[in-house]
Order: sequence, then structure tokens, then C-alpha cells
Amino acid sequence: MSPELKAGLRGQFRYTVPANKTVPHLYPELAEFREMPEVFATGFLVGLMEGACQLVIKPYLDWPREQSVGTHVDFSHLAATPPGLTVTVESEVIAVDGRKVTFRARAHDGHDLISEGTHERMVIDAARFAQRLQGKRAAAAGG
Repeated sequence: MSPELKAGLRGQFRYTVPANKTVPHLYPELAEFREMPEVFATGFLVGLMEGACQLVIKPYLDWPREQSVGTHVDFSHLAATPPGLTVTVESEVIAVDGRKVTFRARAHDGHDLISEGTHERMVIDAARFAQRLQGKRAAAAGG
């Protein structure tokens, strides 16, 4: 992790919402979702916000050896966005505490502010993380 990873770093990411990122496509196993309006799903919005934050810090990591995983999200979903609109996410690092990086982020669809809030990510060593996951898989499989 570079010592240049610090508060004040900013980024912007644009994403045009496709039809397959609407509520009916979020967990299609749930009939209730399939019956809902075709608007950008909160679950996909949260993923977009996380991804935009990750992109801000990626240049300051020894990628792919170092990566980051989301550990906390606190985002509102303020307005519906139909497919075809472009969402712009602006994110800023507001704190770095060891391996924990905290962000403030907001998203706009060209008409409305659709989300704002905070997000935390933890910088990880990808190999060690994969080892721990393998151990968890083995334990779950009874081995």
C-alpha cells in the first residue's frame, strides 16, 4: 500500500444502466422482484458505488497482490433511475486508518441525486485472503 493513499483522493465513474441491472433481474428466483418496476436496483447501485470507490484506491495498491474488500456500506437510494440513463458516481477518500479506507460517495443520474453515503474498504493481501477462504470451504465441506 502506497503512503500516498490518503484522505482527499477523488474519483468519478460513469455507468449507463442496462435493462439487466433493474429490480426484476436482481435475484430472479424471487417472484416479488420479477414483478417490480424496471428501475436500477438498489443491490446493483450499491455494487456500483463500491466499485467506484475501489477504483479510486487501486493505483495506490500493489495490484493484484493487494486488493480491497468492502466491509461497510451506508448508502441511501433516493430516486428511481430507468435503464438508459447514465449514473455518475463521485467518490472521495475521507480517512485512512491502517488498512481501513473510508469513503464518501454520491451518485447522480443526470436528473436526480440518486444516492449518497459512506463506505469502508479493507486492503487485503489477496493470497492470504484466498488461503483463509480455502480453509473456510474445507471446514464447510467437513474436511
